[in-house]
Amino acid sequence: MSEENAAEVTAAEVARLAGVGRAAVSNWRRRHADFPKPVGGTETSPSFSLGEVEHWLRAQGKLAEVPLRERVWQQITAHPGGAVSALVKAGSALLVVHDRPADWPELAADPDERMAARLRPVLDRVLGARLGPGHALAEIPLRPAAMPLLRAAAELGAELGAREAFEFLLGRHLDANPRQYTLTPDGLAALMAALAGPSGASTGSTGAAGAAPFTVLDPACGTGTLLRAVSGATALHAQDSSPELAALAALRLALHGPAAVRAVAADSLRADAFAQDAVDAVLCHPPFNERNWGHEELAYDPRWEYGFPARTESELAWVQHALAHLREGGTAVLLMPPAVAARRSGRRIRADLLRRGALRAVVALPAGAAPPYGIPLHLWVLRRPAPQAAPPAGLLLVDTAALAADGGLRAAWPAVHDTVEGAWNAYDAAGAAPEVPGVSRVVPVIELLDDDVDLTPARHLPPPAAGGGPAELSAVRERLGETLGRAVRLTPPSAAPPARAAARLPLTTIGELARAGALELHTGTGGGSGTAPVLTEHDVYAGTGPSGTLAPTADAPLLTTPGDVLVPLVGGAAVARVVDEATAGAVPGRGVALLRPDPAALDPWFLAGFVRGTANNRRASSHASTATRLDVRRLRLPRLPLAEQERYGTRFRALAEFEDALRLAGRLGEQLVQGFHDGLSDGTVTPE
Repeated sequence: MSEENAAEVTAAEVARLAGVGRAAVSNWRRRHADFPKPVGGTETSPSFSLGEVEHWLRAQGKLAEVPLRERVWQQITAHPGGAVSALVKAGSALLVVHDRPADWPELAADPDERMAARLRPVLDRVLGARLGPGHALAEIPLRPAAMPLLRAAAELGAELGAREAFEFLLGRHLDANPRQYTLTPDGLAALMAALAGPSGASTGSTGAAGAAPFTVLDPACGTGTLLRAVSGATALHAQDSSPELAALAALRLALHGPAAVRAVAADSLRADAFAQDAVDAVLCHPPFNERNWGHEELAYDPRWEYGFPARTESELAWVQHALAHLREGGTAVLLMPPAVAARRSGRRIRADLLRRGALRAVVALPAGAAPPYGIPLHLWVLRRPAPQAAPPAGLLLVDTAALAADGGLRAAWPAVHDTVEGAWNAYDAAGAAPEVPGVSRVVPVIELLDDDVDLTPARHLPPPAAGGGPAELSAVRERLGETLGRAVRLTPPSAAPPARAAARLPLTTIGELARAGALELHTGTGGGSGTAPVLTEHDVYAGTGPSGTLAPTADAPLLTTPGDVLVPLVGGAAVARVVDEATAGAVPGRGVALLRPDPAALDPWFLAGFVRGTANNRRASSHASTATRLDVRRLRLPRLPLAEQERYGTRFRALAEFEDALRLAGRLGEQLVQGFHDGLSDGTVTPE
């Protein structure tokens, strides 16, 4: 059996192939005795043969052809050596297609055994030319059984482009295994790359002729996201303790641009592959809170120029590793947990970094900028000081947490990026930057060299004016009064019992309405090709705008339209939200069901109102050990004529407006209370 025929698909992947919701696949399994039987997986999450599913879908007229990207992806997941091994093989073929496009058609035309034999020397030449000697892909096995996968990957490269095809396949793998990898978001990677340079190098196309050499190192490279974000690099050095990640990063970077790439699989602290190299910049998202980083065997390592890190200070070992690889004047940017700025065990090293001018800036990011998402991580910007140069008199401290306090991180990220980059550029050019209360300040080093050497930005920044000052507090108070008045006007009238016992209305379910075509039922994925924002479960619960980030896939995203009804599937609360013009054009996130009613059959506010019924939700929910999950197909609503639905819908819409007014009043009240607390405590508001 070939690898292609052995490929298996889950119910969710069958739904993606056919362009339907997962509920439709469950219906097919129940209603069609000839639907393919499971060949793997578990009872609750079975998998099916891709070939059998494709044949059945085509016979039912539900599929003309499996999309090429899905076919390749299923071959990746079914590879006997594992998905990562398949990705490396596919990426190698794509690199040959990219660098030697004239050779590939002749190779692919051969039978599998001859193709495997002829491809080996071609691949070795391409990898050697792009990745140098001793690269992380030196031992890729090329067996005849893998040739169908390589042909399919090359065909996908011809359709999407070699780089785009590999990014799609890698993105699908990372999205399917979120707990296996610690990823650096693209926005944060772009900010770190902007802070690192290139300084004095051309910022035109990567590796352009005549560009000044600019070499960048990432000693904990993961999948290569940080190095991929660098513009203007002529050489990229990558190292990771995981051979799989080093190989994926090497291919990703080689396909991304013409910069020379060296990628090595080894522990950077214990087995530094670039010990003799001085680079222009270091970017690093190191592992956090490691105890087994080599404390005993590395006690006398020459990299500890600023002090020997304690066992609990692995991050300060990475800081000094980065500094040891910089040329004089080179810049390093590291992502750090906030505790590193204040732990007593690291205060001597922090003090020496300040005294000698190696540490130039500490930036506090909003929570959610990178995993672990609940912690407001820091960026440390360092520079290798020249032996005779006078150290700077001050350290730049920036705190961006307040920028994302109201609108969510996605909406605030452009402001975060611009604020940090603007403050750093001003400081880097003149050694000073404008002081912005609560956001940024250049703090004299002498002020920081106390017993604690605490470099947490918020502890050294002047507080912002309370709520913007008395004038702003007055404006908030006035707006609160208007909102409370609106809430009073929208308060529902007294509920009156019906004059006579209500007749029992005939009921239907969401599942039945979907089968009848009265509505469409979709489950959000939070992914797609494009730049649309994502409405997360939290956004639906809180009634706020989209705050999520689109996970890149090659699929066109499902976008909300006015009149759609969004329902969170996890959490247990009875919530439904009707999409308006302000939230149209967003992607529904994971764990959000999208109901799209036919306006000729269903009123959206009628639908949302009955979906929110407490008893309705309780009846349609199941309880796992840690969460309550809603089966939206089992939600019930009465069968009523459209005119009668609209009567109910008008009342449900009025209740939603009342709820929105209460939410806004609550936020304004909290802002007013905190503003007065801050103003009274810092003296900008008097007790009178």
